[in-house]
Amino acid sequence: MAHYDAIVIGAGQPGPGVAGALADEGKRVAIIEMDRAGGTCLNHGCKPTKALRASAAVAHQARRAAEYGVHTGEIIVDFAAAMSRVHSIIDGWRDALDDWLAGVNGLDSFHGTATVIADPAGKQHQVNVADQQLTAQQLYLNLGARATNPPIPGLETVDAMTEVELLALKTLPDHLMIIGGGYIGLEFGQIFRRFGSRVTIITGSRLAEREDEDVSAMLTEVLTREGVEIAYGRPARVGSGGASGIEVELRDGTTITGSHLLVATGRRSNSDLLGPDHGIETDKRGFFTIDGRFQTSVKGVWALGDVNGHGAFTHTAYQDGQILLHPPRTVDGRVTIYALYTDPPLGRVGMTVSQARASGRKVLQAEVPMSSVSRAILEGETTGLMRILVDADSEQFLGATILGLHGDDLIQIIGTAMQAGVRYPAVRDALPIHPTMAEFIPSALGSLQPLD
Repeated sequence: MAHYDAIVIGAGQPGPGVAGALADEGKRVAIIEMDRAGGTCLNHGCKPTKALRASAAVAHQARRAAEYGVHTGEIIVDFAAAMSRVHSIIDGWRDALDDWLAGVNGLDSFHGTATVIADPAGKQHQVNVADQQLTAQQLYLNLGARATNPPIPGLETVDAMTEVELLALKTLPDHLMIIGGGYIGLEFGQIFRRFGSRVTIITGSRLAEREDEDVSAMLTEVLTREGVEIAYGRPARVGSGGASGIEVELRDGTTITGSHLLVATGRRSNSDLLGPDHGIETDKRGFFTIDGRFQTSVKGVWALGDVNGHGAFTHTAYQDGQILLHPPRTVDGRVTIYALYTDPPLGRVGMTVSQARASGRKVLQAEVPMSSVSRAILEGETTGLMRILVDADSEQFLGATILGLHGDDLIQIIGTAMQAGVRYPAVRDALPIHPTMAEFIPSALGSLQPLD
């Protein structure tokens, strides 16, 4: 049995930083990784998908070159080379993280499935890993989440993929079917269509259902214009499609047959990986219950990242670690901001229009179509809109939706203002740079109108 001052389970976004900081304080620390250092983001999430997206964007721009007065020959996508580029970048970053962890004084690294028995008294928590028994008074859980499959009859009989298997492909799918019209499905759908695959996204009533209906319609138009097929309905059955691959039958009887199937319908907490006897309270979805400082129901046990249910993004997980290491900061009141990395991207923070209407507030709205933004016109990227919502009485920002060129960066102007409690006149009166996409945020705030 080996005793430590602290044990960190999971080397995803917050885990290594927390482990390193504790070791720098002179504590004896163990960090345990069950899969690969870097977590979802580095291995099969944000970073590899954005590297793959970059290759797809180059192919798309090359096909549009004549619009800009540039003429090319035939555009040929070398999918294997694109994937090799992705893995070269990711492997290098992961190796660097492994090397960093190995070089931290006072930090021991372990690899393998970890099971936990938390001490209700908070004095000595037990962790079993790789035939070893470790104990510590402080336990930090950075377990993350994983893709989950819906209960579709026959799904288990075919080679359905999650994003993990999709990013391991070496050959471009002939026809990629995607069950799920959320963010993962839309991003991969556009990427693989740009590479040359036939793509069918199978969704319910509409794509990106958490967004306003007009934004969903714009995203649908972007994808269908590029040749992505949308099938509306719920899968009733999945089975072998013979020589063609996999067959998905919808509840209305429609049948779709493709070579590959990606299931992107949601994610689940990894809390169950700790075994049945961990003794730490979870909610009905399996996420650990925490207070504002990430303390779980057991003294001396903290939960960070996706597994605490307070954010399902790399940036929220990373910030959890920053908040933990810098008291008295808490996660309470965090303004969650995020992006959908279609091309063009969608940046989102706070309320949608439908949520604002339902709030009962007196709301003002500013909206500018990207077709009126000079920089977007110059770049030839005029799809989308900027939409900003403010409270008419308090002058506080309520939310924003920015679909268009640099939408993922632009949204952070509003998100930062919301987190800092800045009233909208301060942003309206700021001096913007011309010609930028951001220059239209102040001008838009100068033309606020009551929300219908």
